[in-house]
Amino acid sequence: METCPCGSGAAYAECCEPLITGSRPAATAEQLMRSRYSAYVKAATEYLFETTHPSHRKGYDHKGTKEWAENSEWEKLEILATREGGSEDDKGEVEFKAIYRDNGKRVEHHEMAQFRKDGGKWLFTDGRTVGSRPITSNKIGRNEPCPCGSGAKYKKCCGLK
Repeated sequence: METCPCGSGAAYAECCEPLITGSRPAATAEQLMRSRYSAYVKAATEYLFETTHPSHRKGYDHKGTKEWAENSEWEKLEILATREGGSEDDKGEVEFKAIYRDNGKRVEHHEMAQFRKDGGKWLFTDGRTVGSRPITSNKIGRNEPCPCGSGAKYKKCCGLK
């Protein structure tokens, strides 16, 4: 069994593949987000184009996107949060991190992705990169969350440096 690249733990053939091949539509914004990540892993760039809202397709570079997807080493997808985007909603937002290697360099892409349902079908509309969160105090306790945004305690992360 080939595990789905989206990180769901399910088989690819039962998870994202049916969405990418068009056998089944995404029921939620998160499902679409997961399938789009899997499409990057599989370099299924037609699916990426088709699941982008028509008003946001201008300037899409089919050749460049395919080449970049094929040459990247995809490590994992982390879904951090979802807002709306359920089967009964018309819009949704998915916060995620896509971790991959580009020319050997590890990249952690953190984004707030916007989705909208159009004609009953979920489509990607826009994404905003999320930067590092600012430090709010000069003194950080050992057991407080690390200000770098890793989610680890300070003493287990940047406090070791």
